[in-house]
Amino acid sequence: MPYSHNSAHPAVTLSVRVSTKARDQLEDLADATGRTKSFLAAEAIEYYLEAQAWQVKAIEQSVKKANSKKAKFIEHQNVSDWLNSWGSDEEKEPPK
Repeated sequence: MPYSHNSAHPAVTLSVRVSTKARDQLEDLADATGRTKSFLAAEAIEYYLEAQAWQVKAIEQSVKKANSKKAKFIEHQNVSDWLNSWGSDEEKEPPK
């Protein structure tokens, strides 16, 4: 059975095309770390997928919150004016 990062789910083979530069960098990293190119590529893909899943979930939660009846919106110009006043003698109160 092929190596898998997660013993509950066996590894499967996946072929991808990468640039020559990426392949060379992967080979250099594999040599430097004593890992295989496959191990490093799988680890990079898993990390990328976790990061993307987190971002998608955060966006979905934000959209749900924005669509709720409790959502409060402030005009962009009001926020911009407030931020631009920071550190000045005429610093504004936060918009409401």
